Amino acid sequence: MVLNFRFAVVSDLHIALPHTIWDHPSRFHLVEVSISAFESAIEHLKELDLDFILLPGDLTQHGEPENHIWLQERLSKLPFPAYVVPGNHDIPVLMANQQSIACADFPSYYRKFGYGNTNQLYYTQQLLPGVRLIGLNSNCFNEQGEQIGRLDAQQMRWLEEVLAAAVDKLVLVMVHHNVVEHLPHQSRHPMANRYMLANAPELLHLLRRYGVRLVFTGHLHVQDVACDAGVYDITTGSLVSYPHPYRVLEFHRDQQGKEWLQILSHRVESVPDFPNLQHSSKQWMGDRSFPFLVKLLSLPPLNLPINQAQELAPSLRDFWATIADGDALLDYPHFPQKVRHYIQTYSAIAHTGTPSFIDNNSTLLLEKSAE
Repeated sequence: MVLNFRFAVVSDLHIALPHTIWDHPSRFHLVEVSISAFESAIEHLKELDLDFILLPGDLTQHGEPENHIWLQERLSKLPFPAYVVPGNHDIPVLMANQQSIACADFPSYYRKFGYGNTNQLYYTQQLLPGVRLIGLNSNCFNEQGEQIGRLDAQQMRWLEEVLAAAVDKLVLVMVHHNVVEHLPHQSRHPMANRYMLANAPELLHLLRRYGVRLVFTGHLHVQDVACDAGVYDITTGSLVSYPHPYRVLEFHRDQQGKEWLQILSHRVESVPDFPNLQHSSKQWMGDRSFPFLVKLLSLPPLNLPINQAQELAPSLRDFWATIADGDALLDYPHFPQKVRHYIQTYSAIAHTGTPSFIDNNSTLLLEKSAE
């Protein structure tokens, strides 16, 4: 069956009404622009005849009820359907406190945006004839009450039942935590592993078994497309963090059954209080990057002495901004060879050794995946 549709992905909005904004000296994301940046993106997307929009989590700055209310009211006014899943910022606590909603209350705020059943934090919805969305909850709490990224056993059983019933459908999966690694050895890196789903291999095995090829994630605040044995994890950067991106995607299936996904990325360039948002935001990130960079250099796998890490960190001021941009090419020839080589591993270089620019604008040819 020939199939063509267009949709958008806008991730990690971190919506923060002015009275809910709080600061931290190492906060990279510029939540001060959360509402104006979202409005800017929506104004553009309203012109594009979209079939739907996906929002893969971190909808709010820290799960504040007033921010959830603002967003669900704004989504209800869109001219196309919207679907959400919770991020770690949306349900940061199991039980409600003075700042944040309770974890179990999230679906009741988003009844119109995927959660027909408000008794569970995951769902499936038909998007179009022959197209099904599965929205997963990757936020769990361990016995100590700490939040971790994992799909619990009950959700995994439910997922397999849904996938088994949708074998003749095109299935799109949306989940906040990354399923495929987007950074070098992400699942084992002491700073990056918290952005990965702890049981990602188990989920990938299940997705391959049922021929699912497209997963949409957020959380990392980076523009990146990664693939693991036929499953693409398309992660979208944060709307409140440099380079303030969002995506417009078109899926096509021709009469011969060939399928492909075209990805186009856009950026919010300007908002009222930040007329040159790209420059201001990159400066903001660079100004706050020093502690992050010292940690990156001094932890495994580099394990540099603190004094050497502090000496090298200023040269890497724009390192994370370059990663977040997508399609990064990084080289610091004046660095010690070991450090230079490690930084180069973050570049968008294919196994053949040539640049591979697919993170922002590309066309993915979708082969059938199976295990």
